[in-house]
Amino acid sequence: MTDRPRQPDPTRRHPRPEFPPQSQEPPGSTGEMRPRPDHGEDSYRGCGRLRERRAIITGGDSGIGRAVALAFAREGADVIFSHLPEEAAEAAETTRLITDAGRRAVAVPCDIREEDACRALTDRAVDEFGGVDILVNNAAYQMAQPDGIEQITTEQFDRVMRTNLYGMFWLSRMCVHHIPAGGSIINTTSVQGYQPSPHLLDYAMTKGAIVTFTQGLAAHLAPRGIRVNAVAPGPVWTPLIPSTMPDTTGFGAKSPLGRPAQPAEMAPAYVFLASADAGYVTAEVVNATGGSPLP
Repeated sequence: MTDRPRQPDPTRRHPRPEFPPQSQEPPGSTGEMRPRPDHGEDSYRGCGRLRERRAIITGGDSGIGRAVALAFAREGADVIFSHLPEEAAEAAETTRLITDAGRRAVAVPCDIREEDACRALTDRAVDEFGGVDILVNNAAYQMAQPDGIEQITTEQFDRVMRTNLYGMFWLSRMCVHHIPAGGSIINTTSVQGYQPSPHLLDYAMTKGAIVTFTQGLAAHLAPRGIRVNAVAPGPVWTPLIPSTMPDTTGFGAKSPLGRPAQPAEMAPAYVFLASADAGYVTAEVVNATGGSPLP
């Protein structure tokens, strides 16, 4: 009897806390994180499920966005992605991963809190690729406030709302004119949308709103053959964490799997939702929370 290859134990597949103490200034840097996040550089294998598709990904320079960009490229898609101007070095690495996969990469420095920036991003995608097949609204901002609502300034609240909601709304409204039947929009929500943490109150508000937006937009666009879905990650080890949370040594330890996800573990959900394999899936939220039960 031959030995069958074993599936990896999900509780031990990636690093578990405690992690080394670390703190960064926003927006954070992948290279300074310990352990270094896994975006699928050595593990993701594509099989042509997104061949010749054209994708926009916001926040594609690092974290989940980089992992999705890498996976999309290895599945055959060309990718244009946004990043903040100060994230140019991170964006260069994502660009390398896409081009190494043999696909076109366009990195666009812009702040999606501004409507004109969203319009310029959409126009650039149409100019470079001739259209848009997939929009991934992934960029997000948070800043933990352990003392709760009294410490959330209007400036912070405005930044969270405009990054997480305004940018998503503007880009979706602009891109629907270019996405053909068979195309899709995928939004990044969060376990926080269902199980809000008091220290992330404003961020959690936006993630709940993204679920509602996803379901409503899906109903509106279904007759056009455009599917709209979302992914709800649990704790994921990205630069957002050490740059916005006061203590990351135990990050993800309370997950039933005992650790945070790596960005590479989120990307397959986006690939599925973008592919023809999900042709009858719309208005859904794929929960990738590490075992935290959600509605």
